[in-house]
Amino acid sequence: SLQDQFDNLEKHTQWGIDVLEKYIKFVKERTEIELSYAKQLRNLSKKYQPKKNSKEEEEYRYTSTRAFLATLNEMNDYAGQHEVISENMTSLITAELTRYVQELKQERKSHFHDGRKAQQHIETCWKQLEASKRRFERDCKEADRAQQYFEKMDADINVTKADVEKARQQAQLRHQMAEDSKAEYSSTLQKFNSEQHEHYYTHIPNIFQKIQEMEERRIVRIGESMKTFADVDRQVIPIIGKCLDEITKAAESVDHKNDSQMVIEAFKSGFEPPGDIDFEDFTQPMKRTVSESSLSNSRGDGKSEPKFGSKSKGKLWPFIKKNKLMSLLTSPHQPPPPPPASASPSAVPNGPQSPKQQKEPLSHRFNEFMTSKPKIHCFRSLKRGGAGPEDFSNLPPEQRRKKLQQKVDELNRDIQKEMDSRDALTKMKDVYIKNPQMGDAASVDHRLAELGQNIEKLRLEVQKFEGWLAEVEGRLPARTEQPRRQSGVYEAQNPSGVNSCAQDRESPDGSYTEEQSQETEMKVPATDFDDEFDDEEPLPTIGTCKALYTFEGQNEGTISVAEGEMLYVIEEDKGDGWTRIRRNEDEEGYVPTSYVEVYLDKNAK
Repeated sequence: SLQDQFDNLEKHTQWGIDVLEKYIKFVKERTEIELSYAKQLRNLSKKYQPKKNSKEEEEYRYTSTRAFLATLNEMNDYAGQHEVISENMTSLITAELTRYVQELKQERKSHFHDGRKAQQHIETCWKQLEASKRRFERDCKEADRAQQYFEKMDADINVTKADVEKARQQAQLRHQMAEDSKAEYSSTLQKFNSEQHEHYYTHIPNIFQKIQEMEERRIVRIGESMKTFADVDRQVIPIIGKCLDEITKAAESVDHKNDSQMVIEAFKSGFEPPGDIDFEDFTQPMKRTVSESSLSNSRGDGKSEPKFGSKSKGKLWPFIKKNKLMSLLTSPHQPPPPPPASASPSAVPNGPQSPKQQKEPLSHRFNEFMTSKPKIHCFRSLKRGGAGPEDFSNLPPEQRRKKLQQKVDELNRDIQKEMDSRDALTKMKDVYIKNPQMGDAASVDHRLAELGQNIEKLRLEVQKFEGWLAEVEGRLPARTEQPRRQSGVYEAQNPSGVNSCAQDRESPDGSYTEEQSQETEMKVPATDFDDEFDDEEPLPTIGTCKALYTFEGQNEGTISVAEGEMLYVIEEDKGDGWTRIRRNEDEEGYVPTSYVEVYLDKNAK
C-alpha cells in the first residue's frame, strides 16, 4: 500500500541521515587524532631541544648536532601541518555537514508531513463517499418497501381510500429521497475520483520527487565531503615534502671532517710529548738518574738556570691519574700494618702490609719527588680545594687561550651594555635640563657615576685578561704576577726536580696547569723565592712523637722512620690508623699510628 511505501521511505531517509552523522563523527575523531599527533610531535621536538645556557647548547656547534636541531625544527613545522589538516577538516567538513544535517532533518520532516496530510485527505474523501453510498442504498431499500406497501394497500378492498392515499404518498416520498441520495452519491463519487486522481498522479509523486531529490543531495554532499577529506590532506603534502627535504638537506650537510677538526680544536692542549726515559743501570753502584722529562728528578743534580721558554721540561704529560696525585696528599688508602711482635728492626721490617719488593722505577721516582719541598707548591690548588684560578692557568695552553678570549669578549659586551645605559641616561639628563618639569636632572647623576665606575672596573678587568691572553699568545714577555713568579722561582730553586710538577700543576677537577712554555724566555732571580713562598707556609707542628718500631714507608705518601727516632707531629690520626709526621723541612709523610708514641703540645709551633 501507499502507506507502506511512506514507511519504507521514512526508514531509508533516516538511515541516510544516520550515515551522514556517522561520517561527521569519523571526521571529528580524525581531527582529534591529528591534533593529538601534532601535540605529541611538538612536545617531542621541545623535549630534545637544547636547554639554554647549558652544556647541551655548546654541543650544537657540530654539524651532526646542528642537523639534529634542524630536524627538530622541521618536525615542529611538520606538526603544524597536521594542525592545519585538523583545522581545515573541522571547518570544511565537520561544521558544514553538521549544519547540513540540521537542514536535512527539517526538510525531511516537512516532506513526510505533506505526505501524511495528503494521505489523510484522500482517506477522508473515501469515507465521505462510503457514507453517501450507504445512505443512497438505504434510501433505495426504503423506497422499494414503501412501494410494495402501497401496492398491497391498493389491492386490498378492505382498506379505506384514505389509507391507500397515505401509502401512495409515503411511497412517493421514499422514492424522492432515494433520488436525492442517488444524486448526492453520484456527486460525491465524482469528487472522490477527481481527488484520488489528483492524489496518486500529482500530490504523492511530487512528494516522492522531493524526497528523492533530498536523498540525492545528501548522497552528493557526503561524496563531496569525502573528496574534501582527501583534498585537505593533499594540500599539505607539498609543505610536508619541503619539511622532509630540509631534513634531508640538513643530513647531507653533516661534515665528519669538520666535526673532527672542531673536536681537535676544542681539546688540543699544546703540551709537548715527553722525552725518552734514560736507561737505569742497576749493575753500577752509582746514583740512579732519570731523564728531564720523567716524572721527577733527583734533588741534587742540575744547577742550570731555569728558563720559562724551555720546552723539554715544559709540561707533565697529562695522563697521570688524578686519584694517584690525590693519594700523595691524603693518608694511604690501605689500612696501616700492625706493629711487629718485637722492637727489633729485623723482626718485621715493613709489617704485614709492606713486604719488601723491588718498586716500579717511575713510582719510586714519583715518591722521591713527593718527599721533596716543592710538592707544597705543586699541589697548592689541590690542597686549597677551591675553584680554578682566575687566569685559567689550570688549563692547557690552547684551552686557556680560548677561555681568556671568551672572557675578554664577555667583558667587552658588558662594557658596551653599560655604555649604552650611560648614553641613555645622559640623553635623559639633557631632556630634564631642557624641560625641568619632566624631571630632576640631578636625580640621574648618582646612577651615571655608578655606571662610570662600573665601566672603569670592567676596562681594568679587560686589560688584565688581555695581558694574560697576550702572554699565552706570546705577544708580551712573561708577566710577573704572583702565580707566575712562584712557578719560576721553584724552577730556579730546584731546576732538575721541579720540571715535572712546578711547571704543571693539577687542579682538583683533574685539569692541567698551563705554564710559560710558550712565553718569551726570561730568568727569574732566586732571591724572589722567600717573598713568593711566604703565602704557603708548611703545616705547623702540634707535638712530637717517638718511633717505637722501624717502618720502611715504601707506599706512596708514607715516610720511613727508624726505631727510637724523634719526629714532629703535624696531623693527628683521623681514625684511619695513620699519623702525619715531619722529619725536617723537606721530608714529611704518614706512618702507622701504632708504630709511634705521640706527645701532643698545643703550644708547640
